[in-house]
Amino acid sequence: MLTAKFKWFRLSPPQILVMGFAAIILIGAILLTLPISNTTGKPLRFIDALFTATSATCVTGLVVQDTGIYFSTFGQIVIMLLIQVGGLGFMTMATLFSLVLKRKISLRDRLILQEAMNQNTMEGIVRLIRKVLLFSLIIEGCAAVVLAIRWSFDMPVGQAIYFGIFHAVSMFNNAGFDLFGHFNSLTSYVNDPIVNIVVMFLIVSGGLGFIVLSDLVEYRKNRKLSLHSKVVLSMTGALILFGTIVIFIFEYSNPATLGSLDWGGKILASFFQSVTTRTAGANTIDLASMRQASQFFMVILMFIGASPGSTGGGIKTTTFTILVGAVVAMIRGRDDIVLFRYRLAQERIFKALTITFLALFLVLGVSMILSTTEDSDFLTILYETTSAFGTVGLSVGLTSHLTVVGKILISLTMFAGRLGPLTLAYALGPKKGKELYRHPEGKITIG
Repeated sequence: MLTAKFKWFRLSPPQILVMGFAAIILIGAILLTLPISNTTGKPLRFIDALFTATSATCVTGLVVQDTGIYFSTFGQIVIMLLIQVGGLGFMTMATLFSLVLKRKISLRDRLILQEAMNQNTMEGIVRLIRKVLLFSLIIEGCAAVVLAIRWSFDMPVGQAIYFGIFHAVSMFNNAGFDLFGHFNSLTSYVNDPIVNIVVMFLIVSGGLGFIVLSDLVEYRKNRKLSLHSKVVLSMTGALILFGTIVIFIFEYSNPATLGSLDWGGKILASFFQSVTTRTAGANTIDLASMRQASQFFMVILMFIGASPGSTGGGIKTTTFTILVGAVVAMIRGRDDIVLFRYRLAQERIFKALTITFLALFLVLGVSMILSTTEDSDFLTILYETTSAFGTVGLSVGLTSHLTVVGKILISLTMFAGRLGPLTLAYALGPKKGKELYRHPEGKITIG
């Protein structure tokens, strides 16, 4: 593998991940600037190409150019490949080539894979990568077939197959790119149960994480789930259900969103909008027409995001669960956070707090700067920034009107959101050394 050949270039796993993603984005941006990549025959501005490549590689879905209309088939395929590589991770794809060529996976490569998949140990990491590739191929392939059959009733068969493949890759990787044009996403299929169910299945399966998918597949044999899988499944289900109820209540009488739909349509649309905040980026109703309460609530859901080891972003469902558990433990006067009869280590709690505060500082800081460079209200800016950090891709219309400074800031936010603020901090920060002493304990008043 590439890293095995350059052992002299001593970079930490987080640094290699940052540089790897940056290199993929740069290559994608160069390809998208080519006249063959768009339908106008003219080179795309580099800042727009860089923004699009970042959005695709970071599986976000925010766009400054209409993917279905502006980009040619070549450009769309480049975007789809960037989504696939970005969603699964460039180290996963490099491992695929090594496995195909029957080359040995070095210890350093395993360390990078451990960091990329957010694992606590290297044990079984190559086996997990095999499962990642297998699950992705099966899920995307089955969904592509179903979507192609459904869309063959609306368009030529060849186009339906192409649309099925593109959207299966995009939605499983929680990217949110679509080819229907005019920035309408899936609004034409708000009442279509087949499209809604297939897309929601892709979003949820991609957002659960490959560890959870592996546990679910092997459940019939093992008859048990890991603590991680139990937490992810329960919190994901709770967030989706709670989100559906809140959106349904807030938008029930809004004529621009749910008001014009029947009861079945209202429930389906509410459910879809709740699911898509798992960092997917597709929508079936006009997000800009939603009430401010609904938009702010979606900001919270997008900030939480998907689960560790998945194709999604955000602070992750497990981080949010630990925060909730800490609050409950404090209120009950307990010293430990207990989930499913397991006590969490203090290091897990510190990591959850660190990730949350770094994410808050990033989102609020970028939002404050954008409020001075962009001509829009603060909620719209906060919505767009959180969408970028959570690699969600949902937009209320600001992205296509961003200034150059805005595009750069949102691109950096998407990059930080995909890699994770903690990984980025490890990559940019100094190497940690061993503490040789501890300071005396002190007490301060809180509350």
